[in-house]
Amino acid sequence: MSISEPQPAIGLTTISRTVASLAAGVVHSLERAVVGEARMRTARGNAWEAVCADRARADQRAELNRLVAELTAARAASHRPQRDRQPVG
Repeated sequence: MSISEPQPAIGLTTISRTVASLAAGVVHSLERAVVGEARMRTARGNAWEAVCADRARADQRAELNRLVAELTAARAASHRPQRDRQPVG
């Protein structure tokens, strides 16, 4: 009598994981071949793009705040009573 261990069953999930893994490898190799080694997206490159985007948004926000402040000051100046206005010239 020999006792043999049961063979592990290959299920649908095992096949799906294998196919997904192979597909990821193919996509990675294809990207490297098409784009080139120097233009591959990396975590560092993604982080730098995010930093640049944050800086651009901060610049736009500062510019908008400056314009709102100018408009508010101009509106306040135009609504001052006549006696508070300085004559020009």
